[in-house]
Amino acid sequence: MTADMRDRLIVGLDIPTVAEAEAMVNQLGDAVGFYKVGYQLAFAGGLEFARDLAADGKQVFLDMKLLDIDNTVAKAVENIAKMGMTMLTIHAYPKAMQAAVEAAKGSGLCLLGVSVLTSMDAADLEDAGYSISPEELVLRRARQAREARMGGLVCSAAEAKAVRAIVGDELAVVTPGIRPAGAARGDQKRVVTPADAIAAGSSHLVVARPIIAADYPRAAASAILAEMEAAA
Repeated sequence: MTADMRDRLIVGLDIPTVAEAEAMVNQLGDAVGFYKVGYQLAFAGGLEFARDLAADGKQVFLDMKLLDIDNTVAKAVENIAKMGMTMLTIHAYPKAMQAAVEAAKGSGLCLLGVSVLTSMDAADLEDAGYSISPEELVLRRARQAREARMGGLVCSAAEAKAVRAIVGDELAVVTPGIRPAGAARGDQKRVVTPADAIAAGSSHLVVARPIIAADYPRAAASAILAEMEAAA
């Protein structure tokens, strides 16, 4: 895990246009060095923007949650590795993870298995056909990610301590659904404060709305970094 908290805070650029994303990156300046690009921005020209961020020395977490037949996953990972990305998400199905790991060999790309979305709870999993709790499924996915030799796992910080016990110190434990005390939950159901996430063993925190929707995003990011530092 990285020691510098600036390398452990990932700001989610859940923003509709590249122009707005560029403005946010400029506003945050050197307070932030790691960004997440997901579906919303990716399909608005964000893939080239992600490539440009990496070329400018930023770390980029490309949140694509890949899941397909093995060959398709592998070919996608091969191309993404050439883009200079730091992290990439794969849905934590064993075959998909194994194909991705094989394709990423030698690239330095950190592959993250997405366990259970932080917007889902037990009722949502039951609707999807699962008969186990979110916590049980997360821990199963953690073991499978470790066995596949993934770079880490994405999970709620509520499960970070248990996941860390399974994957050890080497794998990243990346936790979205982070909300500073008093912040609105939005569509997240399993949320944790930055300090509690760090204390639980999260290696990286993904924070979007509490920063990008703040009146003063740089100040909001700095406050979260300070909370992370105090908890370390």
